[in-house]
Amino acid sequence: MTSKPENTAVKRNLQTRHLSMIALGGSIGTGLFVTSGSTIAKAGPGSALIAYLAVGIMVYFLMTSLGEMATYLPVSGSFSEYATRFIDPAVGFALGWNYWLNWAITLAVDVSTTAIVTHYWLPQVPGWAISLFFLALIVTLNLVSVKAFGETEYWLAMVKVITVIVFLVVGLLSIVGILGGPAVGLRNFTVGDAPFHGGWVSGLSVFLVAGFSFQGTELIGITAGESATPETSIPKAIKQVFWRIMIFYVLAIAVIAALIPYTDPNLLGASEARVAMSPFTLVFQRIGLAGAAGVMNAVILTSVLSSANSGLYASTRMLWAMGNTGMAPRIFGRTNDRGIPVPALLLTTAVGMLTFAASIVGTEVYQLLVASSGLTGFIAWLGIAFSHLRFRQAFMKQGHSVDELVYHARWFPLGPIVAAVMGLVIVFGQDLQAVTSGQWYRLAISYMSLPVFLGMFAYYKIRYRTHVIPLDQIKLK
Repeated sequence: MTSKPENTAVKRNLQTRHLSMIALGGSIGTGLFVTSGSTIAKAGPGSALIAYLAVGIMVYFLMTSLGEMATYLPVSGSFSEYATRFIDPAVGFALGWNYWLNWAITLAVDVSTTAIVTHYWLPQVPGWAISLFFLALIVTLNLVSVKAFGETEYWLAMVKVITVIVFLVVGLLSIVGILGGPAVGLRNFTVGDAPFHGGWVSGLSVFLVAGFSFQGTELIGITAGESATPETSIPKAIKQVFWRIMIFYVLAIAVIAALIPYTDPNLLGASEARVAMSPFTLVFQRIGLAGAAGVMNAVILTSVLSSANSGLYASTRMLWAMGNTGMAPRIFGRTNDRGIPVPALLLTTAVGMLTFAASIVGTEVYQLLVASSGLTGFIAWLGIAFSHLRFRQAFMKQGHSVDELVYHARWFPLGPIVAAVMGLVIVFGQDLQAVTSGQWYRLAISYMSLPVFLGMFAYYKIRYRTHVIPLDQIKLK
């Protein structure tokens, strides 16, 4: 009697439209709908626009780098695998576990936020009950099939896209005076010390916020392993997503800055808990839209659910990929008959629930957990840039030609170099005020992700005595 072989494969059921919306939905959320107003208030409209433009360009370079590698070698958990193959297994190990932990904790943050947002309509219902309901819903969707996840994410992202388009149309019509009273023009760009309020220190802090807003675009790399046609879907998704993000973010910031002066206290007070202060809500109220706060609250709820849905998917696939490469226990590399990595999904859900429980029981523990994942997205971006540099160098050294690549990054090597430099500046400059003022506790909290990453890297390197792989020994396929 032979034993039934274990399933370790996922299903390639994601279409181009799914990939585009997953990446788009991953980057359009509360960062645009709510906290975009606070970036204008802190640094002025000029600094905010420059920050989002610059980070948008950086993200484009990262997307093309990831696209080149993902079309050549489409695997789930991509950038962890690429770092393992093209740099050093210790780097891949640290990237993978760091990224998994980040999204597992983000899952808890998002389900906690659903309670805050939903209290707008249901103030009497306990927050923990609302959060557990939405967590159960998201876990169920991820258990059904990858296609169910893709379809859910597609429609959640569609709600956000339509909202942004309506906002831009309404905002532009308000600026020229067709809606909401007399024309405003661009006079709010010259209020006070606009457009560069707070100088370069404030401007650099906005770069960090802009970077957080764009995080999620790297999900295209995670989905590559379950794309039906990665060689065509990924390049198409990258082109669509970049231009949509740039147009949505830059135009939205410009509209908000034109209609609402950066001195307006409502912008600085925006948060998930105060949806009425969302700059989108303020602009919709300007034209007399009844129930603007209620409409935006519903949109923000879809954004939070979309982020939680994507987060559970991304962390599960990363853990599954590491289970298959031996960087995590082999059990996490198993899948069921529908291609769902159930053990990886259950562990991720358990960590998310424990983090959520910490938010209820001990606020300090919860804050430390969230802080430990703060810079993980930027560390992943740095991993993508350095992996691409090494991949292309090895590809050429081993006698290959760029013409052999189905998709290649046209700006190589400038693209990954610029992205890496900008990433390092954002990572180390994220809390300069704590550095200059000697607030060591705040400094430790802000940069906690770095020692976590370095600790994982050192553990693997010392235990397995890994080294940087010579270019001529890199296994390309």
